Amino acid sequence: MRELVLGTIRDQPDIEIVGETEDEGGITEMVERMRPDYLIVGLDEPEAVPALCGFLLGRYPGMKILAVGAEHNRSVFYWAFIDIRSKPVETSEQGMLTVLRSRTELVET
Repeated sequence: MRELVLGTIRDQPDIEIVGETEDEGGITEMVERMRPDYLIVGLDEPEAVPALCGFLLGRYPGMKILAVGAEHNRSVFYWAFIDIRSKPVETSEQGMLTVLRSRTELVET
């Protein structure tokens, strides 16, 4: 799944990969250093918010997180707006690109 996601993003002229780590422990340090607009993480449990979301979105509320779960064929988009928000994402190349190009509104319609 990792290679599929990276391959999809690398081919997009308007999206740049600024960092990559296989070590979950290094994510916080990398986010601190790189300050990405989006973070893509693995989604281990399809019904649970990944543990890092609350901490990272609390610290970097302008960042968005796309969690991708290959085993469950599920993707979820997380962002902060007073509390953490999420919505299901189509688990496809187009679904991921739509999220990465979206501008999340402060108030949902």
